[in-house]
This record gives sequence, structure tokens and C-alpha cells, in this order.
Amino acid sequence: MPVLQTDKAGFLLDGRPFRFLSGGLHYFRVHPEQWQDRLRKARLMGLNTVETYVPWNLHQPRPDRFVLDGGLDLPRFLDLAAAEGLHVLLRPGPYICAEWEGGGLPSWLLSEPDIRLRSRDPRFLAALDDFFGRLFPPLRRHLASQGGPILAVQVENEYGAYGDDTAYLQHIADALRGHGVDVPLFTCDQPVDLERGALPGVLATANFGSRSAHHLAALRALRPEGPLMTTEFWIGWFDRWGARHVVRDSGDAARELDEVLADGASVNFYMFHGGTNFGFTNGANDKHTYRPTVTSYDYDAPLDEAGDPTEKYTAFRDVIAKYAPVPSGPVPAPGAKLAVSAVRLTESAELLPSAAASAPRIDSRRPLTMEELEQDFGFVLYETTLPLRGPTLLEIEHVRDRAQVFVDGQPVGVLERENHEHSLAFTVPRAGSVLSILVENQGRVNYGQGIHDRKGLLGAVLLDGVEPVAWTNRPLPLTGQEDIPFSVTTSTPVGPAFHRGTFEVTEAADTFLHLDGWTKGNAWVNGFPLGRYWSRGPQRSLYVPAPVLRAGTNEVVVLELHAGPRARTVDFRETPDLGPTEE
Repeated sequence: MPVLQTDKAGFLLDGRPFRFLSGGLHYFRVHPEQWQDRLRKARLMGLNTVETYVPWNLHQPRPDRFVLDGGLDLPRFLDLAAAEGLHVLLRPGPYICAEWEGGGLPSWLLSEPDIRLRSRDPRFLAALDDFFGRLFPPLRRHLASQGGPILAVQVENEYGAYGDDTAYLQHIADALRGHGVDVPLFTCDQPVDLERGALPGVLATANFGSRSAHHLAALRALRPEGPLMTTEFWIGWFDRWGARHVVRDSGDAARELDEVLADGASVNFYMFHGGTNFGFTNGANDKHTYRPTVTSYDYDAPLDEAGDPTEKYTAFRDVIAKYAPVPSGPVPAPGAKLAVSAVRLTESAELLPSAAASAPRIDSRRPLTMEELEQDFGFVLYETTLPLRGPTLLEIEHVRDRAQVFVDGQPVGVLERENHEHSLAFTVPRAGSVLSILVENQGRVNYGQGIHDRKGLLGAVLLDGVEPVAWTNRPLPLTGQEDIPFSVTTSTPVGPAFHRGTFEVTEAADTFLHLDGWTKGNAWVNGFPLGRYWSRGPQRSLYVPAPVLRAGTNEVVVLELHAGPRARTVDFRETPDLGPTEE
């Protein structure tokens, strides 16, 4: 069995010098039927290791429920990696960042109003210990000490950018050891945070994407002996709504890689293959302004969102070949793609009436947060009665994150957290009208103190300066579509509505759903949640993995939050549109 050790010069594997040539590949961002394909392409590029985070929020969606199957079957992913001859760097958090919803921390932690995440708060540590106690027993056979592929396990994640409590990090290291993790541990931090995030006796590694020699020198200054490693070698970047699609020149990235390897360091590309934030799983950043991340996690990586090699794949393979053996043979060819034009969505169901008929109703004296409603993702519909007719001012202390406002079902405005909007004026047509506020969780913040990011309507909600004391709350997680009352569309709905259509496929293949003319919402194919779309871009298509499709009749459902196009058609095309790369 391979055993990873360190000496004054670097890593040793079974007593022989070893260098990590690794790439990020998150199993939870890739359809499970495509794991093997992505792992094989990692090996063919010359990698000997893959790295993955572990999203606590998906594996433990409620305190008493743990999931380790289907698209979260981490043991199967590890078996597939081992079958390809790949080692694994495991990064179980508990916090992972990853531009992932809440940095991977489960939303139910935030039901405690004063909990301090990523700290020695006893409630957080108890939940963390419980999570590790559920996660690691099924993973022990996958540790290298037991003949498995996991060579090393990370302690927390970039903690130096968040805090400096060494005792907290030590608790995590002790918990990992207590749950049977007997392989080497490591931390990772950006160079300026190395001292704050390091843990005595644990390997320290650095995250960067440029000025490699300078940053490796900073790491060497902190740790005069032992291996040099960059756990996140940033070769691309993520996108946010309303900005450009970020790319990085492959030649520039390859030159930096050459510099890292020439210095004798180990490397893990962030990312080798980015994948997709399917459904509602994207995160967000909030550095004084809230910025949600898009659905695609293409990351301008060596493998694109559909798993096809890019220029970086070839460029990196050529650099790696200077330092290590690379499998012979050509670069893998792009996969087959599918095109189906002008799919008509002929059935619809308005969201607000559907919610009133099928979503559970919870009465309260104030709007309840998603966390109080035990809801992770999706929307909440809040309603109250307007006592007077005439001009009215609505004021909301905190909109988390986007509120569509309706009076008797008619749209009267939108309030967006991103734009720091808190008030809206409208006219009430009659006493007793119903005020409806549909609030979308656009992604919990995944970085910094903003991870304490509760969703819904927070704080005071005032109508003409008075706080209503009778509200109904309807959670809309949109995890299934069985109860949507579709009927043949006879007119374009004025408010949020589901639209459904069917299309025929002869042979399943990857494709990209294009929603030209649509404004904002979510899409599903055969019940699989593709993610969010938004006309503000940059992303203007959604990746559809081949395993989601089937030969014969397939179904597409679009939730449009505003008025949809008159034609109500969508296209499946062979190429994506991730947006312009220039402002």
C-alpha cells in the first residue's frame, strides 16, 4: 500500500521521491455517469492525483439525514479514481468555499440566531463532529493506509483569510485523527494568510495563480524544510452575474506552471475540470456588495464544462511532459453533441396560484427566514393583507436576495440586495388587497464573515411605517415538479410561471439549452435541475449532460420569473454561450 511521507526535501511515496501533479475535480459538480470519463482524461493529461472538496450541506441536508449515494456517492468516485491509477487529495472542510452555496456549510446551522460558524462555538463543533462521524467510517477503506487512493486530507480551508484561532484548527485535526484519518494532513492559504492559517506539525501549502517563485519563497520562509506545494494553482476563474466571462491565456498559465514545476514544487490545478453549479447550488460573494455566482463553473479549465479538452489541456500536458512521464497517444477528442431547434413550450402553470394551492402555509407575526422554515434552496412566498387603498410605501430592512412584489397577483416592482434596494412605492387598488412577496435565495455567501447569510425577508418590514403582524409563509424549494398543475397555454402569464414542452431525441448526447428572449429563472430537463438563467449574462446557455437525456420523448420545464417571450420556444445547441470576455 502507498504511504505518503515527507522529508526535508519533499514528498516520499513508498520511500521514493514523489511530486503531486493534481487537478481539481468536484464529483458533486459532475453527473455521476460522467465521473469515469473526467478521471480518465485527468490521467491522460499526465496527472497522478485528483483533488475534491466534500460539500457538507449536500451530504447532510438536515441534522438527522446523511446522503452518500447517487451523485453524492463519494466512495464510488474514489473507487473510480483508484481504477484509473489516480491518487486523491481529499478536502472535507468543514468549510470549502468553492464558490458553492454557503461555502458548503449546511443552512440549518443558521437556524441558531447567534451561532458563530468556523469557530469553537460548541454548537458548531458538535455539528462538525457529527458530520465527520458520519462521513469517515465509509471512507476509511479508501485511505492510502488501507490500500485506497486518499494520500492526504486537508484541515479546514483557507482559514487564515477568516480567523487566527489555532485551537479551532487543532480541534478539526484531532477530530480527523479521532475518526480514523491516519494519512498526512495539510492546510492551504493564500500567501498573505499563511501564518494565520498554518497549524504546527501539519503541512502548510499555498494558493496562488501568478508570481509563483515569489509565493513559493514566502511558503519556504514559513516552512524552511519539507515539501513545497500549491494546493490551488489558479489557472482560470469563476463568473458572476452581470460581469464578463473570465478567461486566462493558456500560454500565460502554462508558463506559470513551468515555473512551479521547475522550482520542484507539487501542484494542484484549480480547476482541472470545473463542472456546473446544478440547481440552486451556486454561492455568492459580498464585499460590501452582494454578487451571486453563475450556474456554470467552467472556470476556463483544461476540461471545459462539457468535459472536452481545451487549449490549456494541451499546453499543460506539454509542460508536465518536461518533468514526468505522460501517457502516449492523442489528446481525447470532443464528445458528441446534440441540437434540437425551436422546442415549443405549450403548457404552463402560474407560480403564485400553484403555491397557494400546494405549498404548505405557515402563519406568523413576522416573515420567517428560510432557515426558520427549514429550507435550504429556492424561494419563499410571503403574503399579508393591505388594509387601505391608495399610494403605499413598502420598506424592507434586509432583502435576501431578490424580492418580486405583487398586489393581487399583479407585479408592482422588484427589490434586489445586489443594488442595495430597500423600498418600493405602489398603489393599492382596494382595501383588503393581498400583498405577495416572492423572495429568491440567489446563493448564500461562500467567503468571509458573510457566510452567516440567512435568507428571506430579515428585520423590519413596514407598510407606510407600520409593521404588519399577520403573515403567511410558503416555502418553495422546487425540488420536484409532480404537483405543478400544467395546462395548455392560452395566453402569456403576467407573473412567474412554469412552462413545459417536449422534444424528441434519437441518441442522447451533451447539449446546451439556450433561452433567447427569456428573462430570469430556472430550467429542468427530465426533472434534472440544470440551474439558473438570467438575461443580464454573461452566461446565456445551460449545460445539459448526456445522461440526463433519453432516446425518445424528453421534457423541458422552464420557470420564468417575469413575462416570458411570446413565442415560448427554447433551443438545444451544440455549443455553449458563456458570454463576452471583454467588458
